[in-house]
Amino acid sequence: MKKFKIQNSKFKIEVFLFLAFCILYFAASATAFADLTIKANHDHIKIDFFYHGSSVSVKGEADPGTDLIVKITSPEGTQELRKKGKAAGFLWMNVGNLDFENTPYLYSVHSTKKLEDMLSREEMDKYVIGYPALSRHIEITPVSGEDEKLKWFDEFLKYKESSNLYRSSSGKIMTSSEGGRQAYYILTDWPYQAPPGDYIVTVYAVKDRQVIEKAEANVSVEQVGIVKALAEMARSKAAMYGIISILAALAAGFGVGLIFRKGGGAH
Repeated sequence: MKKFKIQNSKFKIEVFLFLAFCILYFAASATAFADLTIKANHDHIKIDFFYHGSSVSVKGEADPGTDLIVKITSPEGTQELRKKGKAAGFLWMNVGNLDFENTPYLYSVHSTKKLEDMLSREEMDKYVIGYPALSRHIEITPVSGEDEKLKWFDEFLKYKESSNLYRSSSGKIMTSSEGGRQAYYILTDWPYQAPPGDYIVTVYAVKDRQVIEKAEANVSVEQVGIVKALAEMARSKAAMYGIISILAALAAGFGVGLIFRKGGGAH
């Protein structure tokens, strides 16, 4: 009987410790998830006949005293670019292709301060934050070495920035104090060059040159209406799409001709 009482007391202690652990665990989890929040406004962008880009705002709350980084990316893939060079020593032309692997089609990074002042190189590489980290993350083939890789990455970066698909800024995230929390907000232009698909918006909370927490939201870009119908036709009924394109071009040319004829012609 005494042995049974001892075992029963031991069981009660174990149950008590287990319940205490669960309470502390869920309390800590609730606190962690409450530390950093994110909301992407206008997170469903529709590409219609009059579409020419859009805008996306990202806002949320973080712990006071933390720096913030907002990164918007597409899923990674492989992109192929044509390499130009001199043929016969004087004629510029395409001399081959370069494959860029592990590459996001869209990449946008905004931070409260300069990235190099906020994060260590190891942290930037770990989360692929910033152009230097992206250059080390992307694989480029064929290249003869690191110097050639950096050369072609710089050219790739110029091309992407000129297309508004890559961008980087610091100091554009607005922050304010609200109820003992730090609220943040940034409004970014969404380029019309970004294709339909799902994009990821990530906010990183940074302290002591390390990422201490992150939160994510999604942005969906979808073709609708006549744009969607034409895109599906181009994929599944290429011949019909080609005929319609030719007829549309002829009709447009005929319409322009009528306008000039009525106006007395060009001067």
